[in-house]
Parts: sequence; structure tokens; C-alpha cells
Amino acid sequence: MSRYAIVIETTDTGYSAYAPDLPGCVAVADTREDIEREMADAIEFHLEGHRAEGLPIPPATTSTACVEAAAA
Repeated sequence: MSRYAIVIETTDTGYSAYAPDLPGCVAVADTREDIEREMADAIEFHLEGHRAEGLPIPPATTSTACVEAAAA
């Protein structure tokens, strides 16, 4: 099992997210909890599509970190 990084962004209506290692794998939701669940489903669906088409499964290579910066 691979662990894919996702980027979650706040929008005017809730949240959106994408997986950098899986181009085109995106989701939107109303809550933070929902967006994480929707992305888990979206990643599974995306990978099922790769399997069905006989395409290689993209490796999970993106890592994340948070850094602190002084506010302007």
C-alpha cells in the first residue's frame, strides 16, 4: 500500500484537494473531514482506472513539510 500526499486548500465554499503524484486526481467537499474521505475515494478510483487500462501505478514520491515564516 502506498501513501499519497494530498494538498488541501480552503475555498469560498469549502475545500478542494489534489494529489501531486496523480495528475487529474482531485476532489471538492464542504468540510475538512469530507475532503480527506473524498480524496481517499478519488485516489482509489484513479488507481483502479490505471489498473483497468493496464497503465503503471504512479509511485508516491511527493513529501510534505510545513515551514514558519514571519507575517508581513
